[in-house]
Amino acid sequence: MVDFLAENNLCGQAILRIVSCGNAIIAELLRLSEFIPAVFRLKDRADQQKYGDIIFDFSYFKGPELWESKLDAKPELQDLDEEFRENNIEIVTRFYLAFQSVHKYIVDLNRYLDDLNEGVYIQQTLETVLLNEDGKQLLCEALYLYGVMLLVIDQKIEGEVRERMLVSYYRYSAARSSADSNMDDICKLLRSTGYSGQPGAKRPPNYPESYFQRVPINESFISMVIGRLRSDDIYNQVSAYPLPEHRSTALANQAAMLYVILYFDPSILHTHPAKMREIVDKYFPDNWVISIYMGITVNLADAWEPYKAAKTALNNTLDLSNVREQASRYATVSERVHAQVQQFLKEGYLREEMVLDNIPRLLNCLRDCNVAIRWLMLHTADSACDPNNKRLRQIKDQILTDSRYNPRILFQLLLDTAQFEFILKEMFKQMLSEKQTKWEHYKKEGSERMTELADVFSGVKPLTRVEKNENLQAWFREISKQILSLNYDDSTAAGRKTVQLIQALEEVQEFHQLESNLQVCQFLADTRKFLHQMIRTINIKEEVLITMQIVGDLSFAWQLIDSFTSIMQESIRVNPSMVTKLRATFLKLASALDLPLLRINQANSPDLLSVSQYYSGELVSYVRKVLQIIPESMFTSLLKIIKLQTHDIIEVPTRLDKDKLRDYAQLGPRYEVAKLTHAISIFTEGILMMKTTLVGIIKVDPKQLLEDGIRKELVKRVAFALHRGLIFNPRAKPSELMPKLKELGATMNGFHRSFEYIQDYVNIYGLKIWQEEVSRIINYNVEQECNNFLRTKIQDWQSMYQSTHIPIPKFTPVDESVTFIGRLCREILRITDPKITCHIDQLNTWYDMKTHQEVTSSRLFSEIQTTLGTFGLNGLDRLLCFMIVKELQNFLSMFQKIILRDRTVQDTLKTLMNAVSPLKSIVANSNKIYFSAIAKTQKIWTAYLEAIMKVGQMQILRQQIANELNYSCRFDSKHLAAALENLNKALLADIEAHYQDPSLPYPKEDNTLLYEITAYLEAAGIHNPLNKIYITTKRLPYFPIVNFLFLIAQLPKLQYTKNLGMVCRKPTDPVDWPPLVLGLLTLLKQFHSRYTEQFLALIGQFICSTVEQCTSQKLPEIPADVVGALLFLEDYVRYTKLPRRVAEAHVPNFIFDEFRTVL
Repeated sequence: MVDFLAENNLCGQAILRIVSCGNAIIAELLRLSEFIPAVFRLKDRADQQKYGDIIFDFSYFKGPELWESKLDAKPELQDLDEEFRENNIEIVTRFYLAFQSVHKYIVDLNRYLDDLNEGVYIQQTLETVLLNEDGKQLLCEALYLYGVMLLVIDQKIEGEVRERMLVSYYRYSAARSSADSNMDDICKLLRSTGYSGQPGAKRPPNYPESYFQRVPINESFISMVIGRLRSDDIYNQVSAYPLPEHRSTALANQAAMLYVILYFDPSILHTHPAKMREIVDKYFPDNWVISIYMGITVNLADAWEPYKAAKTALNNTLDLSNVREQASRYATVSERVHAQVQQFLKEGYLREEMVLDNIPRLLNCLRDCNVAIRWLMLHTADSACDPNNKRLRQIKDQILTDSRYNPRILFQLLLDTAQFEFILKEMFKQMLSEKQTKWEHYKKEGSERMTELADVFSGVKPLTRVEKNENLQAWFREISKQILSLNYDDSTAAGRKTVQLIQALEEVQEFHQLESNLQVCQFLADTRKFLHQMIRTINIKEEVLITMQIVGDLSFAWQLIDSFTSIMQESIRVNPSMVTKLRATFLKLASALDLPLLRINQANSPDLLSVSQYYSGELVSYVRKVLQIIPESMFTSLLKIIKLQTHDIIEVPTRLDKDKLRDYAQLGPRYEVAKLTHAISIFTEGILMMKTTLVGIIKVDPKQLLEDGIRKELVKRVAFALHRGLIFNPRAKPSELMPKLKELGATMNGFHRSFEYIQDYVNIYGLKIWQEEVSRIINYNVEQECNNFLRTKIQDWQSMYQSTHIPIPKFTPVDESVTFIGRLCREILRITDPKITCHIDQLNTWYDMKTHQEVTSSRLFSEIQTTLGTFGLNGLDRLLCFMIVKELQNFLSMFQKIILRDRTVQDTLKTLMNAVSPLKSIVANSNKIYFSAIAKTQKIWTAYLEAIMKVGQMQILRQQIANELNYSCRFDSKHLAAALENLNKALLADIEAHYQDPSLPYPKEDNTLLYEITAYLEAAGIHNPLNKIYITTKRLPYFPIVNFLFLIAQLPKLQYTKNLGMVCRKPTDPVDWPPLVLGLLTLLKQFHSRYTEQFLALIGQFICSTVEQCTSQKLPEIPADVVGALLFLEDYVRYTKLPRRVAEAHVPNFIFDEFRTVL
């Protein structure tokens, strides 16, 4: 018969593919369970209020039209729904595909069973497949994996969450329209079961059997599989555990399968006491806590509580006398074997001969160790005992007292066993690889000795007092030939023959009285020794390694091991070299990966990489978690060093009097620093002693681990310092901004200095790590803050700044800002608010309008530069950009609302347009025309002014930031600044040339040069925020004239003073000139330039008309409004860096030249 798993055996390949797929699905479900978007849980009130109307459970399907019509009735809900869709469709689709694959899995399995019954696979039926060893294993696994999938889904992804995700997917995707979609079936299978993983939660009735029966499965198949599992040892594990007391451990995997599969036929659990007694006697006579898949543990005393037959059968095992007996037995065993293992691990004890002579003894010791560890770990685990269940608590307390349980001792046993196992495996692998060469070497040596002895007895070779003896000579030659004829490939025959040769050599020594000659005796003894070594070597079998692999399985502790983390960390803190011992434990844990990967590998499935990457990644994360104690301890010492260096140790001056030498020596504090530094270097030495290790398929380099650990700890502490340091009280007078920045600057400087100090002792690039991590923290926080302004948010798993190994912590927001950078930005905006402060451009300073006290100045930005570095300033600038965009968008919607939809305003604007056209003319009776228009539109200017001033204020801040960045860039890296400026000029010149002559080159669409250079230029402050286009705009009617009216409506609130320029007349009606000018300028920049043309023409016309009217009325002074309009034009030209002729096109240049002399 063809091998069941052969590639040409369709029947075997089909079921192998199904099982391989099952293992991959479970890995995907476990992976996804860590990425459930929090909103689907609707845990807190804020989420419920915001998303409660757009996230539905299955009640939605009762009347989808009703729910959708409710949504359609409210535009803001539709908008939220659309935003939610954009942000979550990707992850929801991934979850849906996983759920779909679970349904597809059981459909495929059912189809395979139907095919078997209908005879699609020639000569194969369900019975024949179950008779085949591989077939039997695969069919049992296929059903078992389906059960595990369902249990994993219910444990990791709560029922309500599943329902909400499925409904969201149904609403947001095209699934509802496609006819072949099996959405209904998936929903039926995965609807909420009522199960909750919360401690103390009640178990739903008929759970999980009713859940398992949602998709019907062939009943005879289930009963045959249960029959096989009850009677056979389907994996032949008993051979690896010859002792009868280890039988339940040998069959543990099969017991887990049986536990899961029994739920497909609950009648056995309820009403078949005989079958249940047989199952319990075979699989659970001495254990009741089992691991069902990759460390998911179950306590049978709890799980089988509702089933009469099962509960009765298990009572014998759970009898307190049996519990006591098992616990004390394992206590004794673990004490005995621990002493043995410690003996074996003594330096020089495990030599090759000792190992080869004592293979059975060593293996027995390994078996005892692993069985004891397994039993004690499972039965004392917290996860397996519900604290609210009195009986379970009682059993657990009994075990803890009778087994004299001490987690540290158990952990030490695990460590030593792993180390012992690791050494043995390495020795065996080494011996196996050298087996043939050594055997041939011993054979050659033995044969040569015999030939030499033959020569001695020939009388040719002089050996003291040995007479010639032809018989012996011929005999020894024959023996030499016999040794040479031994065949390595036929080990059994060679072994028998070698034993006979050893006997013959012993006899020849006695019969021929050869004892008298010591040299001959020595030759014979050597040959016998070589023949013995040959027997030992031929006995090195691969089976020993396989047995060690089976016995050393630690997959049951995949999750339980976490309870020992604190013990591991404590022991590392006390003795950093402990890390080398832990390495063996981590490798032992890695053997758990064989379980899910075996079938995937056999099926040559493409899932092999992703599944092994998931489990290896989980294990590596755990290794990192354990070893994180080293960087933590380092940083604790570092903080003490920082304190000593900044507060206690005085800087030694270049010259000092010798009698003051003792004061500056400060031996105590310096000794303390040296001691702490030594402790830090010892810690790092500990981690670097761990060799590069392959954990699953991920290579773990200790140097990289250490660096990542240091980065993680640094990120944790710096992020916390930034979060705590930048929390402001908005009511504080004066603002806390500068003191808080100074304080934070000192903290950051302390981190920076100590990091610089420690880098040589730890052998890392301190400055590189510092800059990379601080920039990552700030950029991530800016990104999170900017998410507020985006429809499609950047999730953590999409962010290029967030990392799984070195995560940036998130803190709960303390106000409307999400992060510290938002709080900093809003505090700056609050204290420089144009309604309460006045910005004096020449001094770059803000003054309070009422008290005329300085509020802040450009020093603020150099302080931010010192504290948060270039990244901080750059991040602030990016955030301001987003805020400006938001303000401009609000402005546009406001313009639509209060101007374009208001009849009276439109009529006023129309009348004014007619009165002032053509724009080149002089308006007769101008005062009346302008002021009546202003009076009629008075109500719209308050909101207008606020929007314009906000934008202007942010533009001033952006200019200040650009100045500070540019200044520090020229100062700190002048070559970079010069290179950027030249490249920028060259690029602009090329682009201009291309527009003059299109045959010249221009960056193509896919060329990222312009984007990349922009990022550099903005970081170096080589850009003008006023020239930036923030939003795309459509044509707006009346836009220039509205802005013109707005400007002249504000002019009466301002007055001109010689020292300060335009300032506010009354603090009660606040207007600040620079934000007003810059706001208008930015706004006009967003539209076509002809709007600006018309706007300037209107101002020119206003100036000319008013001056004309004054001259005709013979008024000696230029009206204040005209002065304001002229100053606006002057500032416009100055800020935009345009030539003055732009303004002179609309105002005669003599007015421009002379107006200041008149003032």
